[in-house]
Amino acid sequence: MEKQTTASGEEMSGSSMLMKALACEDVDVIFGYPGGAILPTYDEIYKTGIRHILARHEQGAIHAAEGYARVSGKPGVCIVTSGPGATNVVTGIADAMIDSLPLVVITGQVATTVIGTDAFQEADMIGITMPITKHNYQVRSVEELPRIIKEAFHIATTGRPGPVLIDLPKDVSLATGMFDYEKDVDLPGYQPTVIPNKLQIRKVVDSVTASKKPVILAGAGVLHAKASDELVAYVEQQQIPVVNTLLGLGSYPGEDDLHLGMAGMHGTYTANMALHEADLLISIGARFDDRLTGNLAHFAPHAKVAHIDIDPAEIGKNVPTEIPVVGDAKQALLMLMDEQGKRGDHHEWKSWLRELKEEYPLWYEQDGETIKPQHLIEKIYEVTKGEAVVTTDVGQHQMWSAQFYKFNYPNQWVTSGGLGTMGFGFPAAIGAQFAKPDKPVVAIIGDAGFQMTAQELSILQELNLPIKVMIVNNAALGMVRQWQQLFHGERYSNSLFPIQPNFVKLAEAYDVKGMKVEQLSNLEASLKEMFDYPGPVLMDCRVAKEENVYPMISPGKGQHQMEGVKP
Repeated sequence: MEKQTTASGEEMSGSSMLMKALACEDVDVIFGYPGGAILPTYDEIYKTGIRHILARHEQGAIHAAEGYARVSGKPGVCIVTSGPGATNVVTGIADAMIDSLPLVVITGQVATTVIGTDAFQEADMIGITMPITKHNYQVRSVEELPRIIKEAFHIATTGRPGPVLIDLPKDVSLATGMFDYEKDVDLPGYQPTVIPNKLQIRKVVDSVTASKKPVILAGAGVLHAKASDELVAYVEQQQIPVVNTLLGLGSYPGEDDLHLGMAGMHGTYTANMALHEADLLISIGARFDDRLTGNLAHFAPHAKVAHIDIDPAEIGKNVPTEIPVVGDAKQALLMLMDEQGKRGDHHEWKSWLRELKEEYPLWYEQDGETIKPQHLIEKIYEVTKGEAVVTTDVGQHQMWSAQFYKFNYPNQWVTSGGLGTMGFGFPAAIGAQFAKPDKPVVAIIGDAGFQMTAQELSILQELNLPIKVMIVNNAALGMVRQWQQLFHGERYSNSLFPIQPNFVKLAEAYDVKGMKVEQLSNLEASLKEMFDYPGPVLMDCRVAKEENVYPMISPGKGQHQMEGVKP
């Protein structure tokens, strides 16, 4: 939809205002599910013809909006009704909050005259979502609706991105008022710092020159700032090795010589040792969560830490920081390059890291006809030539995808990081496909997580979206089973799935092509058939049931204490 403007003083209903505002914000697709309290808005959707994707469950709608936001860089928009419709999107809101995804979520609400009376399908969405939104609003009069919508999009997309909720009572959406969308946003209490302090930038420059063992930790903040090109240029200028967080994958080309891989619990040995041995750590847009750092007492013990982040609350929160730099990652990188700092003497450091990469690569042992999940991911990478947008849930399949699919481009990796949400990957792929309709999209998901949002196959059936759904089927809650094996005496309490649906027949019930592969000798041909097929495909790939994700930092251990580094 083309971005529109409108003259001040036009009278219309609240629901008409909402549609007009979405047009002004260049919203081209919304994901949602109707119900009683939001019906006036859905009536307006019918009249205006804005593209609406009807999910089969509200959780599917919000995860699709997340996938759209992650791949497009634009805010994802989700519209649902009150009560259970609204509470069904809470998981997705929390997921977007911790992973810094820009969403505008509109929830229907009962009429203002009965709010607080336990009316039919009433839920206190302001109270429920206050801890998991960047901001939330309940609209109490139609006159304030245009201002609230404009502020919501501004807050969601500026500074550190995040979800904003607008709770819209039914009587407000029916009431009429004057639509004015031309006033500038005026939020004195919300003024995120975009341009970093030049003196702090200079400190980083001088530290790079003085360092012998520098490393850059690139997180999702690089992607949110659309700063991947600037990161590549800065690394080329200073020749500093790069490691990624899980959510930062794709911000720097995965096949580049200076890329050391993902750091953290299931990162590469080289990436983790680089963090452990570095004398200078430059973190850009990363929040130092526990899955990255391991035991904080052992994290980067020799490093001076420079932390670049647009959210000042993250700096020093977990890791002591000598050089705090508050600002946008793109602006910070441009300023760093403008300083034309002298390169430090990093030759021995880079030589040592190259040796580590050669000596301690990611590994697995392929034997017989059993398909190893790592091999499966490698083959998906080969067949898609590394061009696919990849979405996942959380668990073993997520870690194997992060390890063995080399992400060379920004915004081609869509996963649930901080919240770790099962059921995320498949609907997120739907949103990703709408964001990049010309790109191949593959949802790599577990057999358990798929069953949480499998009903969204109906969208593939309805719209013939060419998404490829790869079920990495080990008949278990794989990561739960791994932890029970390693830390709970092999007591597999409710983590094994000996009884499963016939996934091929399930796909066929939705008129989606279903495939099943169990033997290594059939894998390559099956993958080629899957990705050559022009429409949607679901493949049930039976993999080694007891395969574990390695290497691994066990709970309580430091990054230098990885297990399973070699066969």
